[in-house]
Amino acid sequence: MRRQSKIDVHYHLVWATKHRQCWLDGSCERLAYSVIRREAEEVGCVVLALNGMPDHVHLVVRTRSCVSPAILAKQVKGVSSTCINDAQLLGDTLFRWQDGYACFSLSRSHVARVIAYVERQKEHHADQTIWAEWEETDVEVGN
Repeated sequence: MRRQSKIDVHYHLVWATKHRQCWLDGSCERLAYSVIRREAEEVGCVVLALNGMPDHVHLVVRTRSCVSPAILAKQVKGVSSTCINDAQLLGDTLFRWQDGYACFSLSRSHVARVIAYVERQKEHHADQTIWAEWEETDVEVGN
C-alpha cells in the first residue's frame, strides 16, 4: 500500500468590485459565480461555499498544498472579469475587480460556521448581522 501526505487546507477569500460598484446581480452574478467555481476547481480546489453581494464575493475552498491564495485569487478574478467583459453584460462599462483581496485560513472546526455565513450573505447584509472582519477586502498601508 502506498501512502501519501494528508493535506487539509481551507481558505475563505473575499474580494470586491472596483470602487465597490454594484455590478453583481442577475446574469452578471450567475456568470461570475459559474466562472469562479470552474476556475477554482481547475486549479485544484473544492468549492465549499460561493456567494456575495452586488459589490463583493466570498469564496470558501478546500485546497491542495500547492495552491496558494495568490494563485487562486489571480485565476478566479482574472478569468471571471474577462468572461463578464466578453459577454458585455454591463454594456460599454468595463467590469473590474479591485486589486486586492482578503484571505483567511480556516481551522477544521470553523469551516462549517464560515460556510453557513457565506451561504447566508444576503440575509446577513439585509439584517445587519455581518461579521465586519470577514467583509474587509483590503487594508491601508502607510508610506
